[in-house]
Amino acid sequence: MKFEDSGIGQQEVKFSKLQYAAESIGLVHAGQWDYERVTFDYKIASNEENVTYYLRVHGYAIEGEIPSPDAKVKLLDPILGKHYYPHGVEYEDENFSKSLVDKCKNKLKQFKEKLGQE
Repeated sequence: MKFEDSGIGQQEVKFSKLQYAAESIGLVHAGQWDYERVTFDYKIASNEENVTYYLRVHGYAIEGEIPSPDAKVKLLDPILGKHYYPHGVEYEDENFSKSLVDKCKNKLKQFKEKLGQE
């Protein structure tokens, strides 16, 4: 599921600011990057369904290289996916509960607020 109305996609920010904003609200930058792309994930475990979901904020460098603090990153629309063991995370053709979507929207709102702080 793509969050096209989050106001995050298409923003351009320095990597240092992006990293601070993401990690301060619990998004993890754990090796999902190369010198051009970056990914921050928020893991959501559902005890009722015994399923794991991932909210992903991702982008790519438009100036400099990741993880340089001064690299400029263009963000893409955040996405929500469901993990299928052992195949990975699927982001399309999934039905997500309203409570899960609302939780993700709240997390993205917090993220956007942190990006706006200096």
